[in-house]
Amino acid sequence: MTRSASLNARRRERELAECTDGRVVDLLVLGLGATGTGVALDAASRGLDVVAIDAHDLAFGTSRWSSKLVHGGLRYLATGQLGIAHESAVERGILMTRTAPHLTRATPWLVPHYGLGGRRERALTMGGFIGGDLLRRAARTPGSVLPRPRSLGAAAALALAPGIREDGLLGASLGWDGQLVDDARLVVAIARSAALYGARVLTRVRALHATGDGARVRDELTGSEHDVKARAVINATGVWAGQLAPGIRLRPSRGTHLVVRSSTLGSTDCVVNSPVPGHFGRFVFSLPQLDGTTYIGLTDEPVDGDPPDVPRPDDSEVDFLLGSINRVLRTTLTRDDVIGSYAGLRPLLDADGDTRGGTADLSRRHAVRIAPDGLVTVVGGKLTTYRRMAQDAVDVVCRERGLTAGPCVTARTPLVGAAPRDDLASIGAPQRLVRRYGTEAPDVLSADRTRNQPISGEIPATPAEFDFALRHEGALDADDLLDRRTRIGLVPADRDVAEAAAADAVSAHC
Repeated sequence: MTRSASLNARRRERELAECTDGRVVDLLVLGLGATGTGVALDAASRGLDVVAIDAHDLAFGTSRWSSKLVHGGLRYLATGQLGIAHESAVERGILMTRTAPHLTRATPWLVPHYGLGGRRERALTMGGFIGGDLLRRAARTPGSVLPRPRSLGAAAALALAPGIREDGLLGASLGWDGQLVDDARLVVAIARSAALYGARVLTRVRALHATGDGARVRDELTGSEHDVKARAVINATGVWAGQLAPGIRLRPSRGTHLVVRSSTLGSTDCVVNSPVPGHFGRFVFSLPQLDGTTYIGLTDEPVDGDPPDVPRPDDSEVDFLLGSINRVLRTTLTRDDVIGSYAGLRPLLDADGDTRGGTADLSRRHAVRIAPDGLVTVVGGKLTTYRRMAQDAVDVVCRERGLTAGPCVTARTPLVGAAPRDDLASIGAPQRLVRRYGTEAPDVLSADRTRNQPISGEIPATPAEFDFALRHEGALDADDLLDRRTRIGLVPADRDVAEAAAADAVSAHC
């Protein structure tokens, strides 16, 4: 049978029946965030027979709540975590040059400097940016992909970021880092690439119990329960990993972002950073998006108790973010300017069992743990390093469970839609679609031209994108379309406007 990258309801039904018919697959993967889909792609591309499941949708959990950044490890460098910093820079380079050029872009990072301490701050900030550039060069990422840092005078800083405060401005430091067009779109691309290599990627399938030999699962669409038998199982459920592997101790932390219209910030196309007093190397920053919105983040708050499926920001985080970013803005943002918000949970590994203190300085290093029954769990890490996490997990499972597989090839395997940047620029489709779908952008366009029109003046997504998501990207309902495939749902008012179009698309594809 010809392998396809298309995920849809029909394929899900067929492949769920196949993997629950009593056969034993090589690997069962639990969780379809960035790490879980990365594991599925890594294993399938090595020739293993793979089933990957999630109780919800692709990127339902932490992987859709990130800052949408491809970090080069600058923060880790500032705290002396050189190994993690270098790993992040290497993985950033792989994403931006080989595996996902269509979903990444270089974004300028501006740190404005004010008042008496401005010159000292500039020297420290530029030192950090120069260190980050050394990481870029060590990772062999070309300067044509990520330019070198430089200092700016006040006039140049205002030209790049007209929304920043002018009084007392001495100038700014300018660095560069990677940005994702959308984190959920990255996960969808990884999942579809895994499917292209033969992995069975199944959403709405919940693992009720798991061991190293398989899992008892429930089809959340029908309620029917089945056994999936496997030679090995990898638990990649992130902050929920301890529910299937009780020996795993995590200390989740909540990272909150606010959503505002970019026009309230002067429509800048660079990241504006505001230092957090008393926390060297920590900033609150604005993150411009392609859809005319800007995200403001980021908090780092410890979370107690069982992690919720959908975390919610609290009022103190909203006040902290607004107060922090307003220190460098010309016009003060208020709660009335906030049109949406979201929060994600970081799956930080509690290595020593000490539950005291905060989480901001806990290591972001990932770890692979093996339970006595053979269940392998991969936790920790960052979105940027998902590929390396997956490689390490599959290496361990092949060694410990005796699986015969080829070498890892994902560092040089382009994801669905990927192409060199020069080739992407020549694709005959709107650039907005090219930046979201890469080489598949022309396939998204509908023969019915009315479906290629934006849903509204403030929502650039089109009904044709809904159609594509239902046919090829595994979307099953309107929530998948609004909250994961397009991210319209980040702004509740926009979600209300688009709900009818999403429901109509689902109805037409049933």
